[in-house]
Amino acid sequence: MLLSNLLRAEQRVRQLANGGLSIAVVVPCYNVQDHIVEVVETIPDYVSNIVLINDGSSDRTGELIDRVACDRVTGIHLSQNRGVGEAMLTGFAKAAELGADVMVKMDGDDQMDPHYLPLLIEPLLFGKADYAKGNRFRNALLPSDIPTIRRVGNAVLSFLNKAASGYWNVFDPTNGYIAIRREIFDMLPAQWIHRRFFFESSLLIALGIMGAVVLDVPIPARYGVEKSNLRIIRTLFEFPLRMFSGLIRRVWFRKILYSLTMEALLAIFGALFFFLGLTYGLYEFTQFTLIRNTPSPPGIVMGAALLMLFGFQMMLNAILLDIQSVPHSPLCDRLEIQVRNNDAQHLQALGKEA
Repeated sequence: MLLSNLLRAEQRVRQLANGGLSIAVVVPCYNVQDHIVEVVETIPDYVSNIVLINDGSSDRTGELIDRVACDRVTGIHLSQNRGVGEAMLTGFAKAAELGADVMVKMDGDDQMDPHYLPLLIEPLLFGKADYAKGNRFRNALLPSDIPTIRRVGNAVLSFLNKAASGYWNVFDPTNGYIAIRREIFDMLPAQWIHRRFFFESSLLIALGIMGAVVLDVPIPARYGVEKSNLRIIRTLFEFPLRMFSGLIRRVWFRKILYSLTMEALLAIFGALFFFLGLTYGLYEFTQFTLIRNTPSPPGIVMGAALLMLFGFQMMLNAILLDIQSVPHSPLCDRLEIQVRNNDAQHLQALGKEA
């Protein structure tokens, strides 16, 4: 099933590319001298531009980027290591300058199979999504190839990211195999995008505030001898704090400032009732049990408990409404690409099947 979908998607993408569709692949490169040439050589020919960002590499990556540079391949060298987020913002800006309609991120360590590019690109062309990302966990047969610690950590990070971004239907938030429409990139507030390893998660949070449609695409990862630059300790302590900050930002802009929603009111008053009941209960417990050394009256205990339960129920309803409000209408329309007359009717039929 995956293979047949892939072949159909590749056929549609190729026909649109022949008709003028511009696809750019941006590759952040940091000490990937053993992989970068192979990555460039395996990118399909329907990709119009390849932008390689040398993120202050200390090996021969920069030299190899200059060697493979040509009409289709553009190399950019950053003077020092600024992080994957800064490299990607630089690369996306260059791709937009080159006239790309769709921009794709592929890492320079050869973990991302370019054969799956059409599955990421096609939904963006036919107005199904504004942003597509890979998901290594959609197929039950795939996770066996993924290290256990990555599976466990990803499950925790995915849940936190669901709450922070509002995309309760999205998993594997740190997956870097992504595709985005240029119009969406142009609307992104750059100050909300993290410059280093939190890049993908911060991008999802920003998209959630914008109300863009995000689509998960099942794509297997390839793990070889390459080493990840992401540190587990940093992830455990830094990511949850940043996601909590992203949650507060999303609630403020998306749920209160842009449009005061019912889930925001339920969450605010629910938290107010819950902590009012908790404070009242603790105060009375201190007064009766600790100071007077007598049991608290049942009425006081029930009053505090009811306030907390009422507030907790309101917050649960707020979460339920938030889950139901995941964006479903893309901000971008279907791309209108002119194709040859003998291909137009066939492509239209393929588009209806998509």
